[in-house]
Amino acid sequence: MVDIPAWAWGATIAVIIALFVFDLLVAVRRPHRVGLREAAFWSAFYITVAIVFGFVVWAAVGPTAGTEYFSGWVVEKSLSVDNLFVFVIIMARFAVPEEYQQKTLLFGIAAALILRAVLIAIGAAAINLFSFTFLIFGLILIWTAVQLVRHRNEQPDVEDTFIVRSARRFFPVGTGFHGGRMLAHEDGHRVVTPLVLVFIAIGSTDVLFALDSIPAVFGVTKDAYLVFCANAFALLGLRALYFLIEGLLERLVYLSIGLSTILGFIGVKLILQFLHEDVTESVPEIPTPLSLGVILVILLFTTAASLVRVHHHPEERAQAGSIRTPREKRPREEETSSRR
Repeated sequence: MVDIPAWAWGATIAVIIALFVFDLLVAVRRPHRVGLREAAFWSAFYITVAIVFGFVVWAAVGPTAGTEYFSGWVVEKSLSVDNLFVFVIIMARFAVPEEYQQKTLLFGIAAALILRAVLIAIGAAAINLFSFTFLIFGLILIWTAVQLVRHRNEQPDVEDTFIVRSARRFFPVGTGFHGGRMLAHEDGHRVVTPLVLVFIAIGSTDVLFALDSIPAVFGVTKDAYLVFCANAFALLGLRALYFLIEGLLERLVYLSIGLSTILGFIGVKLILQFLHEDVTESVPEIPTPLSLGVILVILLFTTAASLVRVHHHPEERAQAGSIRTPREKRPREEETSSRR
Protein backbone atom coordinates (compact mmCIF):
# COMPACT_ATOMS: atom_id res chain seq x y z
CA MET A 1 0.00 0.00 0.00
CA VAL A 2 1.20 3.51 -0.83
CA ASP A 3 1.42 5.86 2.14
CA ILE A 4 0.02 9.10 0.72
CA PRO A 5 -0.05 12.11 3.09
CA ALA A 6 -3.20 14.20 3.43
CA TRP A 7 -1.64 17.18 1.63
CA ALA A 8 -0.93 15.00 -1.44
CA TRP A 9 -4.56 13.80 -1.48
CA GLY A 10 -5.73 17.41 -1.23
CA ALA A 11 -3.37 18.62 -3.97
CA THR A 12 -4.38 15.79 -6.31
CA ILE A 13 -8.10 16.41 -5.80
CA ALA A 14 -7.54 20.15 -6.33
CA VAL A 15 -5.73 19.48 -9.64
CA ILE A 16 -8.49 17.14 -10.83
CA ILE A 17 -11.22 19.66 -9.93
CA ALA A 18 -9.27 22.44 -11.65
CA LEU A 19 -8.92 20.36 -14.82
CA PHE A 20 -12.62 19.51 -14.79
CA VAL A 21 -13.63 23.17 -14.29
CA PHE A 22 -11.25 24.13 -17.11
CA ASP A 23 -12.85 21.50 -19.35
CA LEU A 24 -16.29 22.81 -18.36
CA LEU A 25 -15.37 26.38 -19.27
CA VAL A 26 -13.96 25.28 -22.62
CA ALA A 27 -17.14 23.36 -23.41
CA VAL A 28 -19.86 25.79 -22.28
CA ARG A 29 -18.40 29.19 -23.12
CA ARG A 30 -19.50 28.69 -26.73
CA PRO A 31 -21.82 25.75 -27.49
CA HIS A 32 -20.72 24.33 -30.83
CA ARG A 33 -20.06 21.16 -32.76
CA VAL A 34 -16.62 19.84 -31.87
CA GLY A 35 -14.46 19.22 -34.93
CA LEU A 36 -11.85 16.50 -35.37
CA ARG A 37 -8.88 18.85 -34.92
CA GLU A 38 -10.23 20.31 -31.67
CA ALA A 39 -11.13 16.85 -30.33
CA ALA A 40 -7.67 15.48 -31.22
CA PHE A 41 -5.92 18.41 -29.48
CA TRP A 42 -7.82 18.05 -26.21
CA SER A 43 -7.60 14.26 -26.25
CA ALA A 44 -3.83 14.49 -26.64
CA PHE A 45 -3.71 17.11 -23.88
CA TYR A 46 -5.53 15.00 -21.29
CA ILE A 47 -3.66 11.82 -22.24
CA THR A 48 -0.39 13.72 -21.81
CA VAL A 49 -1.51 15.03 -18.41
CA ALA A 50 -2.38 11.48 -17.29
CA ILE A 51 0.97 10.11 -18.49
CA VAL A 52 2.95 12.95 -16.87
CA PHE A 53 1.11 12.30 -13.60
CA GLY A 54 2.05 8.63 -13.89
CA PHE A 55 5.73 9.48 -14.23
CA VAL A 56 5.45 11.80 -11.22
CA VAL A 57 4.05 8.88 -9.21
CA TRP A 58 6.82 6.65 -10.58
CA ALA A 59 9.53 9.12 -9.53
CA ALA A 60 8.03 10.14 -6.17
CA VAL A 61 6.66 6.81 -4.89
CA GLY A 62 8.47 4.13 -6.88
CA PRO A 63 8.24 1.95 -9.99
CA THR A 64 5.73 -0.45 -8.41
CA ALA A 65 3.23 2.33 -7.73
CA GLY A 66 3.90 3.82 -11.16
CA THR A 67 3.24 0.50 -12.90
CA GLU A 68 0.07 -0.03 -10.89
CA TYR A 69 -1.18 3.47 -11.78
CA PHE A 70 -0.53 2.99 -15.50
CA SER A 71 -2.19 -0.45 -15.40
CA GLY A 72 -5.26 0.99 -13.68
CA TRP A 73 -5.38 3.93 -16.07
CA VAL A 74 -5.22 1.67 -19.14
CA VAL A 75 -8.00 -0.53 -17.72
CA GLU A 76 -10.23 2.45 -16.97
CA LYS A 77 -9.48 4.12 -20.30
CA SER A 78 -10.42 0.96 -22.20
CA LEU A 79 -13.63 0.53 -20.20
CA SER A 80 -14.46 4.21 -20.76
CA VAL A 81 -14.57 3.53 -24.50
CA ASP A 82 -17.51 1.20 -23.86
CA ASN A 83 -19.00 3.96 -21.71
CA LEU A 84 -18.68 6.32 -24.68
CA PHE A 85 -20.43 3.78 -26.89
CA VAL A 86 -23.48 3.94 -24.65
CA PHE A 87 -23.27 7.76 -24.59
CA VAL A 88 -23.44 7.72 -28.40
CA ILE A 89 -26.59 5.56 -28.23
CA ILE A 90 -28.19 7.88 -25.66
CA MET A 91 -27.43 10.97 -27.75
CA ALA A 92 -28.94 9.31 -30.82
CA ARG A 93 -32.02 7.88 -29.11
CA PHE A 94 -32.92 11.24 -27.52
CA ALA A 95 -31.85 13.22 -30.62
CA VAL A 96 -29.61 15.58 -28.64
CA PRO A 97 -28.52 18.50 -30.86
CA GLU A 98 -24.77 18.63 -31.48
CA GLU A 99 -24.34 21.98 -29.71
CA TYR A 100 -25.63 20.51 -26.43
CA GLN A 101 -23.70 17.25 -26.50
CA GLN A 102 -20.65 18.71 -24.74
CA LYS A 103 -22.79 19.89 -21.84
CA THR A 104 -24.40 16.46 -21.62
CA LEU A 105 -21.05 14.67 -21.69
CA LEU A 106 -19.63 16.85 -18.91
CA PHE A 107 -22.61 16.02 -16.73
CA GLY A 108 -21.95 12.33 -17.36
CA ILE A 109 -18.27 12.72 -16.50
CA ALA A 110 -19.03 14.65 -13.29
CA ALA A 111 -21.60 12.05 -12.22
CA ALA A 112 -19.14 9.25 -12.98
CA LEU A 113 -16.38 10.93 -10.94
CA ILE A 114 -18.64 11.34 -7.91
CA LEU A 115 -20.06 7.81 -8.13
CA ARG A 116 -16.64 6.23 -8.51
CA ALA A 117 -15.17 8.24 -5.64
CA VAL A 118 -17.93 6.89 -3.40
CA LEU A 119 -17.50 3.32 -4.63
CA ILE A 120 -13.71 3.51 -4.30
CA ALA A 121 -14.10 4.49 -0.64
CA ILE A 122 -16.55 1.63 -0.10
CA GLY A 123 -14.34 -0.84 -1.97
CA ALA A 124 -11.20 0.16 -0.05
CA ALA A 125 -13.04 -0.17 3.27
CA ALA A 126 -14.40 -3.59 2.27
CA ILE A 127 -10.93 -4.82 1.31
CA ASN A 128 -9.54 -3.74 4.69
CA LEU A 129 -12.43 -5.31 6.64
CA PHE A 130 -13.20 -8.52 4.73
CA SER A 131 -10.56 -10.84 3.34
CA PHE A 132 -13.00 -12.35 0.82
CA THR A 133 -13.69 -9.02 -0.97
CA PHE A 134 -11.28 -9.93 -3.77
CA LEU A 135 -13.16 -13.19 -4.30
CA ILE A 136 -16.46 -11.31 -4.63
CA PHE A 137 -14.91 -8.73 -6.99
CA GLY A 138 -13.44 -11.51 -9.11
CA LEU A 139 -16.74 -13.39 -9.40
CA ILE A 140 -18.55 -10.14 -10.32
CA LEU A 141 -16.07 -9.44 -13.12
CA ILE A 142 -16.24 -12.98 -14.50
CA TRP A 143 -20.06 -12.88 -14.45
CA THR A 144 -20.00 -9.50 -16.23
CA ALA A 145 -17.54 -10.82 -18.81
CA VAL A 146 -19.76 -13.82 -19.59
CA GLN A 147 -22.88 -11.67 -19.87
CA LEU A 148 -21.11 -9.17 -22.10
CA VAL A 149 -20.08 -11.94 -24.49
CA ARG A 150 -23.57 -13.47 -24.47
CA HIS A 151 -25.23 -10.16 -25.33
CA ARG A 152 -22.42 -8.64 -27.40
CA ASN A 153 -24.68 -8.06 -30.43
CA GLU A 154 -27.41 -6.26 -28.48
CA GLN A 155 -27.86 -2.59 -27.71
CA PRO A 156 -28.47 -1.55 -24.09
CA ASP A 157 -32.01 -0.39 -23.40
CA VAL A 158 -31.19 3.24 -22.53
CA GLU A 159 -34.69 4.67 -23.08
CA ASP A 160 -36.72 2.06 -21.26
CA THR A 161 -34.88 1.68 -17.98
CA PHE A 162 -36.86 1.75 -14.74
CA ILE A 163 -35.41 5.14 -13.75
CA VAL A 164 -36.17 6.78 -17.11
CA ARG A 165 -39.71 5.33 -17.18
CA SER A 166 -40.28 6.62 -13.64
CA ALA A 167 -39.04 10.08 -14.62
CA ARG A 168 -41.47 10.15 -17.55
CA ARG A 169 -44.34 9.31 -15.19
CA PHE A 170 -43.46 11.88 -12.52
CA PHE A 171 -42.32 14.80 -14.67
CA PRO A 172 -44.13 16.42 -17.62
CA VAL A 173 -41.62 16.18 -20.46
CA GLY A 174 -41.60 18.79 -23.21
CA THR A 175 -40.88 18.25 -26.87
CA GLY A 176 -38.03 20.74 -27.44
CA PHE A 177 -34.60 21.40 -25.94
CA HIS A 178 -35.29 25.16 -25.48
CA GLY A 179 -31.73 26.37 -25.80
CA GLY A 180 -30.29 23.62 -23.62
CA ARG A 181 -32.33 24.59 -20.56
CA MET A 182 -33.57 22.05 -18.02
CA LEU A 183 -37.00 23.67 -17.48
CA ALA A 184 -39.26 25.44 -19.96
CA HIS A 185 -42.87 26.44 -20.67
CA GLU A 186 -44.93 24.75 -23.38
CA ASP A 187 -48.61 25.56 -23.99
CA GLY A 188 -48.74 27.45 -20.71
CA HIS A 189 -47.40 24.54 -18.66
CA ARG A 190 -44.03 24.16 -16.97
CA VAL A 191 -42.18 21.11 -18.30
CA VAL A 192 -38.76 19.54 -18.11
CA THR A 193 -36.89 19.34 -21.39
CA PRO A 194 -35.70 16.04 -22.88
CA LEU A 195 -32.23 17.02 -21.66
CA VAL A 196 -33.33 16.02 -18.15
CA LEU A 197 -34.14 12.50 -19.38
CA VAL A 198 -30.76 12.38 -21.10
CA PHE A 199 -29.03 13.30 -17.82
CA ILE A 200 -31.02 10.63 -15.98
CA ALA A 201 -30.20 7.99 -18.60
CA ILE A 202 -26.49 8.85 -18.49
CA GLY A 203 -26.45 8.93 -14.68
CA SER A 204 -28.11 5.52 -14.40
CA THR A 205 -25.68 3.94 -16.88
CA ASP A 206 -22.80 5.54 -14.97
CA VAL A 207 -23.86 3.49 -11.94
CA LEU A 208 -23.64 0.25 -13.92
CA PHE A 209 -20.26 1.12 -15.40
CA ALA A 210 -18.89 2.11 -11.99
CA LEU A 211 -19.95 -1.26 -10.55
CA ASP A 212 -17.77 -2.96 -13.17
CA SER A 213 -14.83 -0.59 -13.38
CA ILE A 214 -14.09 -0.28 -9.66
CA PRO A 215 -13.59 -4.04 -9.08
CA ALA A 216 -11.55 -4.12 -12.30
CA VAL A 217 -9.10 -1.43 -11.24
CA PHE A 218 -8.79 -2.94 -7.75
CA GLY A 219 -7.58 -6.00 -9.62
CA VAL A 220 -4.37 -4.20 -10.60
CA THR A 221 -3.81 -2.12 -7.46
CA LYS A 222 -5.18 -2.28 -3.93
CA ASP A 223 -4.23 1.31 -3.12
CA ALA A 224 -7.24 3.65 -2.96
CA TYR A 225 -5.15 6.67 -4.03
CA LEU A 226 -3.94 4.98 -7.22
CA VAL A 227 -7.44 3.64 -7.93
CA PHE A 228 -8.91 7.12 -7.57
CA CYS A 229 -6.24 8.75 -9.74
CA ALA A 230 -6.51 6.10 -12.45
CA ASN A 231 -10.28 6.62 -12.61
CA ALA A 232 -10.12 10.40 -12.51
CA PHE A 233 -7.49 10.83 -15.22
CA ALA A 234 -9.19 8.24 -17.42
CA LEU A 235 -12.50 10.12 -17.18
CA LEU A 236 -11.18 13.67 -17.56
CA GLY A 237 -10.49 13.45 -21.28
CA LEU A 238 -13.71 11.62 -22.04
CA ARG A 239 -15.48 14.65 -23.56
CA ALA A 240 -12.85 15.18 -26.25
CA LEU A 241 -12.37 11.46 -26.79
CA TYR A 242 -16.10 11.11 -27.51
CA PHE A 243 -15.92 13.47 -30.47
CA LEU A 244 -12.59 12.05 -31.64
CA ILE A 245 -13.66 8.40 -31.92
CA GLU A 246 -17.41 8.86 -32.41
CA GLY A 247 -17.13 7.69 -36.00
CA LEU A 248 -14.62 4.95 -35.15
CA LEU A 249 -16.74 3.30 -32.47
CA GLU A 250 -19.05 1.54 -34.89
CA ARG A 251 -15.99 -0.02 -36.55
CA LEU A 252 -14.82 -1.72 -33.33
CA VAL A 253 -16.92 -4.83 -33.93
CA TYR A 254 -14.91 -6.93 -31.47
CA LEU A 255 -14.89 -4.32 -28.68
CA SER A 256 -17.29 -6.25 -26.44
CA ILE A 257 -15.26 -9.44 -26.80
CA GLY A 258 -12.03 -7.59 -25.99
CA LEU A 259 -13.45 -5.86 -22.93
CA SER A 260 -15.05 -9.06 -21.68
CA THR A 261 -11.68 -10.81 -22.03
CA ILE A 262 -10.01 -8.07 -19.98
CA LEU A 263 -12.71 -8.26 -17.29
CA GLY A 264 -12.47 -12.05 -17.18
CA PHE A 265 -8.66 -11.92 -16.94
CA ILE A 266 -8.77 -9.43 -14.06
CA GLY A 267 -11.49 -11.50 -12.38
CA VAL A 268 -9.23 -14.57 -12.46
CA LYS A 269 -6.34 -12.44 -11.18
CA LEU A 270 -8.43 -11.31 -8.19
CA ILE A 271 -9.51 -14.86 -7.34
CA LEU A 272 -5.89 -16.08 -7.52
CA GLN A 273 -4.85 -13.20 -5.29
CA PHE A 274 -7.53 -14.16 -2.74
CA LEU A 275 -6.42 -17.80 -2.78
CA HIS A 276 -2.75 -16.80 -2.47
CA GLU A 277 -3.32 -14.48 0.48
CA ASP A 278 -6.07 -16.33 2.35
CA VAL A 279 -5.80 -20.02 1.45
CA THR A 280 -2.29 -21.05 0.47
CA GLU A 281 0.77 -19.23 -0.81
CA SER A 282 1.35 -22.06 -3.29
CA VAL A 283 -1.32 -20.49 -5.51
CA PRO A 284 0.54 -18.18 -7.92
CA GLU A 285 -0.22 -14.47 -8.27
CA ILE A 286 -0.28 -12.58 -11.56
CA PRO A 287 2.19 -9.67 -11.27
CA THR A 288 1.05 -6.19 -12.25
CA PRO A 289 3.57 -5.71 -15.11
CA LEU A 290 2.29 -8.93 -16.69
CA SER A 291 -1.30 -7.71 -16.24
CA LEU A 292 -0.45 -4.45 -17.99
CA GLY A 293 1.14 -6.32 -20.89
CA VAL A 294 -1.80 -8.70 -21.27
CA ILE A 295 -4.34 -5.84 -21.22
CA LEU A 296 -2.40 -3.84 -23.84
CA VAL A 297 -2.08 -6.89 -26.11
CA ILE A 298 -5.81 -7.60 -25.85
CA LEU A 299 -6.68 -3.99 -26.69
CA LEU A 300 -4.30 -3.82 -29.66
CA PHE A 301 -5.42 -7.20 -31.01
CA THR A 302 -9.11 -6.31 -30.58
CA THR A 303 -8.69 -3.00 -32.40
CA ALA A 304 -6.64 -4.50 -35.24
CA ALA A 305 -8.98 -7.47 -35.67
CA SER A 306 -12.00 -5.14 -35.69
CA LEU A 307 -10.54 -2.90 -38.40
CA VAL A 308 -9.56 -5.90 -40.54
CA ARG A 309 -13.04 -7.41 -40.14
CA VAL A 310 -14.79 -4.16 -41.13
CA HIS A 311 -12.42 -3.72 -44.07
CA HIS A 312 -13.54 -7.09 -45.48
CA HIS A 313 -17.17 -6.68 -44.32
CA PRO A 314 -17.94 -2.93 -44.50
CA GLU A 315 -21.63 -3.53 -43.85
CA GLU A 316 -20.95 -4.70 -40.28
CA ARG A 317 -21.41 -2.29 -37.38
CA ALA A 318 -20.38 -2.73 -33.77
CA GLN A 319 -22.97 -3.00 -31.02
CA ALA A 320 -22.41 -1.59 -27.55
CA GLY A 321 -23.18 -4.90 -25.89
CA SER A 322 -25.27 -5.40 -22.78
CA ILE A 323 -25.04 -7.38 -19.55
CA ARG A 324 -28.66 -8.46 -19.84
CA THR A 325 -31.26 -9.18 -22.50
CA PRO A 326 -33.02 -5.94 -23.52
CA ARG A 327 -36.47 -5.60 -22.00
CA GLU A 328 -38.40 -5.91 -25.23
CA LYS A 329 -36.65 -9.18 -26.05
CA ARG A 330 -37.09 -11.02 -22.78
CA PRO A 331 -38.76 -14.37 -23.46
CA ARG A 332 -41.33 -14.07 -20.68
CA GLU A 333 -42.55 -10.71 -21.93
CA GLU A 334 -42.64 -11.95 -25.53
CA GLU A 335 -44.72 -14.92 -24.39
CA THR A 336 -47.07 -12.65 -22.42
CA SER A 337 -47.55 -10.32 -25.36
CA SER A 338 -48.28 -13.22 -27.71
CA ARG A 339 -51.00 -14.51 -25.38
CA ARG A 340 -52.70 -11.16 -25.49
